[in-house]
Amino acid sequence: MSTAHHHPVASTGWTGWVRFAGVILIINGVFTGLQGLVALTGPDTYYLSAPGTLFLFDAKGWGWWNLAIGAALILTGVALFSGATWARVVGVIVAGVSAVVQLMLIPEQPWWSFIIIAMNVLIIYAIIAHGEELRAEQTPPASTP
Repeated sequence: MSTAHHHPVASTGWTGWVRFAGVILIINGVFTGLQGLVALTGPDTYYLSAPGTLFLFDAKGWGWWNLAIGAALILTGVALFSGATWARVVGVIVAGVSAVVQLMLIPEQPWWSFIIIAMNVLIIYAIIAHGEELRAEQTPPASTP
C-alpha cells in the first residue's frame, strides 16, 4: 500500500495579489457588463470612433457579447477567492485574452492598453505562481490520527 505525500504550501504575501486579481476580474466584469447594457438598451447611443471596422458585431451583438463576458468575469473573480482550480485556469485565460485584445487597441488608446496589459501580466503571474497558496490558506489543515 502506498501513501500519497502531500507537501504543504506555505502562504506568502502573494495571496493578497491573487485576491487583487479576483477583485480586478470582478471590477472588469462590472464595467464590461455595463458597457453591454448600454449597447443593448440604446444601440443608437453607443458610439465607437474607429477609422476601420474593428468589431464584427452590430451594437446589439456587441452588447450581448459584453454582457456574457462581464457575467463570466464576475463569476470567475468571485470563485477565485476560494482558490478553485477551475477559477484559476479561467482567470489566466481571461487575462490572457484581455492582453491580446489590448494589443489590437494600442493604435486607438496606447496608454490605457499598456496599463491593462501590465495589469493582466501581473494577474497571470499572481494566479499561476501563487494561486495554490490561496487555496492552502483557505483549507483547514488535516488532522492526523
